[in-house]
Amino acid sequence: MPTDPAHVNPQIVDVINQVQLATMGPQVVLTSGAGKAYQSVAQSSAIAVQDAADALRNVSTIATTAAGVAMAQYLATGLPKYKDVIQEAQTMVTGATEDFKAIGEAASSVLKNFPSG
Repeated sequence: MPTDPAHVNPQIVDVINQVQLATMGPQVVLTSGAGKAYQSVAQSSAIAVQDAADALRNVSTIATTAAGVAMAQYLATGLPKYKDVIQEAQTMVTGATEDFKAIGEAASSVLKNFPSG
């Protein structure tokens, strides 16, 4: 005797309802969404810090090269204007270091104050 296709075992209906409640309940959706948002903000913060580190590295490379050339010129000519170039190169690195610190602190602050769920 064939079973009625309109009749579904109540245990199966109960399992489906429980799974739906466990995965799609309002609190689950809210918590899951907040967790995803937090992860996105954390990743964006990490990228900002990485970009700042790259910028610091690039400025350091440029400043070291400029200081090396200026030192060679200063030693060859004795002209004091080359000491100014060396000082300016050091100022560039100091500024880039301060920028890196500020970006790191800002990223940390944003992440620390962002709700995690």
